[in-house]
Amino acid sequence: MEVVISVQESLLEGTQINNGNLMTLTIETLYAPPETWAMTGAQYAYAAALPIPVSADKESPIVFANGALKPSIDKEAPNRQKKWAVPGSAQGNSVYIPESFLPPDNIDDEDGEFKNKEERDHRHVAETEKLRVTWNTERRSYMDAMATKSFQDKIAKCRYWPVEVMRLPQPAAAKGKKDDEGSISYHGVAFVNLAPLLYPGVKRIRGAYKVHAYTDHAMHEKTKRKTGFGEEAGKIAFNILNRNSASPFPKKAGKEGAEKKEKEVKKGHSEKIQRSMSIAQHQQQVNAAPAGPGGQVPPEASQTIKSDTGSEMEGQAPVNVEGQQYVDAKSYVMLEISLTRPLIPKRPPEELARRVAEYIPPRPLFPKRTDGAQRAVEDFHNQVGSVANLILDEFRDQFGDILKTDDEPQTVEAMESRRQKLIYELNSSGKYFAFKEQLKYAVVKIVREKYLKTSAFEDRQELQTFLSELYVYLIDQMHVALGKYLALEDQAPIPKPLTDSAQLKHFAREAEVNGNYELATKYYQERIARNRNDPSHWFDYGTFCLYINDITKAEECFKECIAIDQKHLQGLLLYGVVCTLSERNEAAETFFEAATCVDPKSILAWTMLGLFYDAVNNEIGAEMAYLEANKLNQAAAVAEAKALREEEIVKDRLARGEHESEDKEVDHDQGGLAPPSVPDIKQPSPPSSDKPPTSARSGKGSISDRRMSASKRSDTYLHPDQSPQLQGSKMKTDSSTSRPGSQYRMGSQRGTPQPAEETEEPPVREPTPVPRSSIYMQVIEWLIEVKAIPFTERALAHELLSPMGGPTSAYHINYARLKLQKKEYKEAENSLDEALQFDYQNPDAWALMGHVKYMTNDVEASRDCYERTISFTIDAAEMHSIYLRLASIYLQEEKFSNAKNTFLMACKRSPSCVSWLGVGIACYRLGELAEAEDALSEANILNNTDPEVWGYLSLVCLKTGRQLEAEQAYKYALKLNLVDYDLLTEIQHVQQEVGFGNPEF
Repeated sequence: MEVVISVQESLLEGTQINNGNLMTLTIETLYAPPETWAMTGAQYAYAAALPIPVSADKESPIVFANGALKPSIDKEAPNRQKKWAVPGSAQGNSVYIPESFLPPDNIDDEDGEFKNKEERDHRHVAETEKLRVTWNTERRSYMDAMATKSFQDKIAKCRYWPVEVMRLPQPAAAKGKKDDEGSISYHGVAFVNLAPLLYPGVKRIRGAYKVHAYTDHAMHEKTKRKTGFGEEAGKIAFNILNRNSASPFPKKAGKEGAEKKEKEVKKGHSEKIQRSMSIAQHQQQVNAAPAGPGGQVPPEASQTIKSDTGSEMEGQAPVNVEGQQYVDAKSYVMLEISLTRPLIPKRPPEELARRVAEYIPPRPLFPKRTDGAQRAVEDFHNQVGSVANLILDEFRDQFGDILKTDDEPQTVEAMESRRQKLIYELNSSGKYFAFKEQLKYAVVKIVREKYLKTSAFEDRQELQTFLSELYVYLIDQMHVALGKYLALEDQAPIPKPLTDSAQLKHFAREAEVNGNYELATKYYQERIARNRNDPSHWFDYGTFCLYINDITKAEECFKECIAIDQKHLQGLLLYGVVCTLSERNEAAETFFEAATCVDPKSILAWTMLGLFYDAVNNEIGAEMAYLEANKLNQAAAVAEAKALREEEIVKDRLARGEHESEDKEVDHDQGGLAPPSVPDIKQPSPPSSDKPPTSARSGKGSISDRRMSASKRSDTYLHPDQSPQLQGSKMKTDSSTSRPGSQYRMGSQRGTPQPAEETEEPPVREPTPVPRSSIYMQVIEWLIEVKAIPFTERALAHELLSPMGGPTSAYHINYARLKLQKKEYKEAENSLDEALQFDYQNPDAWALMGHVKYMTNDVEASRDCYERTISFTIDAAEMHSIYLRLASIYLQEEKFSNAKNTFLMACKRSPSCVSWLGVGIACYRLGELAEAEDALSEANILNNTDPEVWGYLSLVCLKTGRQLEAEQAYKYALKLNLVDYDLLTEIQHVQQEVGFGNPEF
């Protein structure tokens, strides 16, 4: 039977529904209750309550009164169904809300507390082995527009919202005892952080929240409320249990009622104090170890004990003995709060994309064509030339070989025969019609633009006259086009550039490191000139402009980058950085949010959004962004651990397969005789020799190694690039209780039995994978690359305070890189000294120390640092600048052989004009003129506008007696403004010795 119930009018009007909000509250379970609670003896009722705004300045408690104490053996169903708050006389399945179930959320996705490793272990024990109080009840509350605004303001003012938990006497036990009605005991409170509800677009929070002992002092400190709703909630809960009604007892009028009420309050207050005293004495007898703060009260202080409601006595600190048992037991309550619409609406991706397009309109894929008569004729010329070249290619394919081999003079008959064959081939293959279609659009444009004919001809004679005139004109223009685009000789093809985009970028970065900003600008602009539609070219030039503090030009570059690609993640982020530097915070927020919509899984985008919110003092927004970034970072660690585990399993299977095949071969060779039994000892495979140990390159890989002690590392997920000894010992320990690779199992399957091989011992729960680095360190490396100095400083401050970070080697190295960009060499040197105390063999630290000494003209110290760096087995992050600067030092010290070898190492890794020039100079000084000329020629090919290269080429030509080449090289050196006075003087001196080379003489 189906029963349909309806009402004639809606409970709320349309405006109320649109302007208000409907809050759904679900109290699930209280886990790990006080140890004194038991299933035997007197039974109690359990209630929870929290205040809900009903108007702008008024709150009312929402009470959940049907909590039930359950044993650990009474397991919860996986798909737990929610119950009605006031079921009345309903029984059986009628107490459940149809199609309403508790969500099976992952712990990592929760918003509450108890999420780290130790607390997860406690939760596992509490949920499987201890008593619990279960509600699984849902209640809804409507808030009008004013109440919603008040709710939002209170969360912004104080993030925490109180949820009070209490124990009540059963109505049957309290029947006829009015003094016990509404009295509460074991008064606790959970302070729920509702700040996530102020995140844009968030409508729901759910999690585990710690239960504290209730006191008025703690309530005021956390929530800025003078008192809670405990007494009123207790009366409402007792009334619900007794009468299935949510309304409190009616107040009695008159003097008699007032006196009676006063007596009830005094009597109830004295009984609560006596109960607190008895509980305190009981704890002193039972507990050998002292309880938590405020957990025990000596008998002589019994007159100053706080009642369980937490009302303060004069001159005494607030104490709640019963509530303190929640703290000792680490009790927590699972609850969920959801809204029909978010308090802070989130702009949809379409809106953000539209606003980005308003700031920076997207560039069209093809340039707009400007119509006109002259443009139409030019297009016709271009099409005629294109078709003519295609016909010539077809002719060469058919008759090219004949014309090359036939030396006889060409006759008219042979030419006509070839023409007919060509026309036949064009018609039979369909190319003739394709050429006509190619010319068709250009002819139509001429008709429309030059002759202004856009409508059909009504007179046939007029049409024929026009076609004749058009034919004559098109033939004339065809001859003009053929004369323009075709020549008797084949045109030489335009040579391709010798350098590609990646080389130009390398040359630009090299000039940038050497401080030659003019040359770096030239290379960046040349990349853009070669391909203006590549957003990466504009982005790289913008980062360079940001480095030289040309904010205006950097903004133009990032604008072009986004105009070409509206979803360029790094371009959106850096344009937001530029807007922040220009104090245009509204536009900056738009671009940072757009970046998170372009790639919602980007740790970089969410962390940059958090750093921006830090800059504008939006604490809740920053908290939201960092929380999302940390979730993604943890998910990446889990995915990496999973992939590593699967790889280990595959390797193990392959190894076992090979081992079994070898055993079969041995058995076959021995004629079926089994070998003597040898215990199968599984040794951990040694780390591969071609994998270097962990380095601190770019700050990666050294954070966990420097931060955690050895004892802590044994309980933490081990990455393959950590200490081989620790990894080996870990694998040896696990090999006896789990299959190979089990140390990489993920912790998401907590409590789920894993199949074990050759063992009956229960499997050990796997540790949660630990990310390689914090979100801030990952962003710091990118920020240093793009030269966003203010955001880098803010990220470094967060890394210093991060639980995963701190003053590690990676932190000090990146701090030194930042100071080098700011040219603050003393601070950089101090930071590198700190980094070397963590890891004295870190090549990045020694390389940066060499740069610091080089920039401060301490040549000897910088040479020592560079030599130490290149002697390590692991290369530093940037070796090219190290080779160049070390080789230049060798040139200054006249160690030309060392300089030549070092420059050649740079040429081998990443050749450039500077590196080949260094080789040429060293070879010239060593008297190896042929090698010097080859090296200088390579340098000249890569950059033919370097005056120093031309100068040394002139010297080589003077030494080898080539007058013409010497004069030309000398002329180009002067033309390109050779400023090296010593080199110019040396050239003129050699010219005087040999007697030629200077055309002025």
